[in-house]
Amino acid sequence: MTCIVGFSTKGKVYIGGDSAGVGGLDLTVRKDQKVFKNGSCIMGFTSSFRMGDLLHYSLTVPERHSDEDVDKWMRTTFINAVRDCLKTGGYATKEKEAEGGGVFLVGYDGRLFYIDQDYQVGEALDCYDAVGCGDAYAKGAMAAMIRTGDIAPEDMIRIALEITERNCAGVRAPFTVVTL
Repeated sequence: MTCIVGFSTKGKVYIGGDSAGVGGLDLTVRKDQKVFKNGSCIMGFTSSFRMGDLLHYSLTVPERHSDEDVDKWMRTTFINAVRDCLKTGGYATKEKEAEGGGVFLVGYDGRLFYIDQDYQVGEALDCYDAVGCGDAYAKGAMAAMIRTGDIAPEDMIRIALEITERNCAGVRAPFTVVTL
């Protein structure tokens, strides 16, 4: 289920998402959105609507001191707040002493980060990334559009989601785009 696609350029981050809720062969086009602002971040999630609710409504995004490195802050202070939030909300899992959460994108301080199920924080060398069952379609669409160089960022996100919807059964409009 899902396609979340993000793009960072000129100090801004754009994240867009679809509205599909998929379980097996069942599809519900959901009113609640998979992309949102929370404090100094924007986020877009896949994995679980419960996890999305916790990230949106329960997570208190910690402040970063101006002298603290963004990479260090994301990988320690921010991710520890996420872990605590998901544990408190009953979503986090633990198997053989390894903790797990879900997959989502985070835009912060003009940068786009990928958070994996094991709380790994990644950042693509490219200025875009995507998660969910439609991620490969969206990444291909973004790569092609970036080469043209003349498409507005919000339009790129929407076009990538439209292309993904056309090719992936787990992705549905309406689409939401949030900018930070």
